[in-house]
Amino acid sequence: MTDRDRPRLADLRGEPNVYRAAEDSQLLATTAVSRVGRGDRVLDLGTGSGHVGRAVDEACGARVVASDLNPHACRRARDAGLEAVRADMVAPFRGGSFDWVLFNPPYLPTPEDQEWDDWMERALSGGADGRAVVDPFLASVRRVLAPGGRALLLVSSLTGLDTVRDTARAAGLVTEEAADESYPSERLVVLELVPTGGRGPR
Repeated sequence: MTDRDRPRLADLRGEPNVYRAAEDSQLLATTAVSRVGRGDRVLDLGTGSGHVGRAVDEACGARVVASDLNPHACRRARDAGLEAVRADMVAPFRGGSFDWVLFNPPYLPTPEDQEWDDWMERALSGGADGRAVVDPFLASVRRVLAPGGRALLLVSSLTGLDTVRDTARAAGLVTEEAADESYPSERLVVLELVPTGGRGPR
């Protein structure tokens, strides 16, 4: 598929089973575009509509792989012109595969009695504390980062930023705030994650 054949981001349409790009997606995409370099190997984890991966692909000339557990999201990412892999977190990827991992996870704290059982619930609900998906990501992402590799993780103040930082530290990751946006009910933050001892220049 040539660039002329591929749909522009604005042409993509949402569907009921796929998380549609919103303010959090745009914040992560903008932050990633400012950091990713040409030829970098990038994993757009939990790709949803493919918005973040496609923005990086278009602006940076990076080698982007999109992944999602949701088969509908994988199809949307392919429609957006991305290579897409159905995957549960980073499990199927070889160690040291990526220069960047980008992740906009489900982060909304959701009481168990308000859970529902479909793909949109998986895309939105972060469990009772908002970290049901964030914590496993922090425990596993370091394995797939290449030397000098980094990750960008979008979280909300509702998720418990201090706890996220503590969990990252325990997993051997240094956290720095790369970007943020404030809203009446929450603050969205993009954390840049650097493996301990991995602060080399990029």
